Amino acid sequence: MSTTTAPAAHVSRTSRSNPDRAPHDDLSWLTQYRARFVVFEGPDGSGKSTQFRRLADGARACGIPLCEVREPGGTPVGEKIREVLLARVQPGMDMTLRCEMLLYMASRAELVERRIRPALKAGELVLADRFVASTLAYQGAAGGLSGADISAVARVATQNLQPDLVVIFDLDETAAARRLSPLLDRMEAKGAAFHRRVRQGYLDLAKGDPSRYAVVDASRDAESVWQSLCRTLSDRAPTLPVRR
Repeated sequence: MSTTTAPAAHVSRTSRSNPDRAPHDDLSWLTQYRARFVVFEGPDGSGKSTQFRRLADGARACGIPLCEVREPGGTPVGEKIREVLLARVQPGMDMTLRCEMLLYMASRAELVERRIRPALKAGELVLADRFVASTLAYQGAAGGLSGADISAVARVATQNLQPDLVVIFDLDETAAARRLSPLLDRMEAKGAAFHRRVRQGYLDLAKGDPSRYAVVDASRDAESVWQSLCRTLSDRAPTLPVRR
């Protein structure tokens, strides 16, 4: 994955919608996401957290019951795990890749059982900042762990829970690095080659499962990204899989 890498041709970049539509102004389509699980993913520095906050605020303004979660974290145990995983770079904080993956999964197991499943059962929109795709991209595609091994652990940790839609905010590693704080955490400080592989890992996931993944170009200004995100979500709403 380099700065010239682009998604496969059949991965939608959300440019097909009528430019006269303004779903970013009218969020009524969000009602179709009640009892749905939507995940925001992307490389560090992609701006997904900004868009996450704007969508969450919009959902609340529409009166949609909402459960917001972040990974790692989201529960008392998960937040403790987050402190270990995302500490600032310092001597003695190295850990094996397999340990890192299992800590993410432990946090995820708590999150699914204590917050995500109850919220879905209550008819809430669950909006997550990262989920299993992050582990597949970071510890798998970039780190070198087997995707099959990660998926096997994920099935146990999540009780085989699958998001209804995963939105990937795509940005090359050079542009992403310019947006990051100079005080990097463990994951952010892994270097350009690592983050190039992360980006490609995300794009490969989208290519392999286009019905569950959508790619949004995150290289533009925040307002343009917001419009693309809303078009993506409004277009995808009628085709969401039946949740059992």
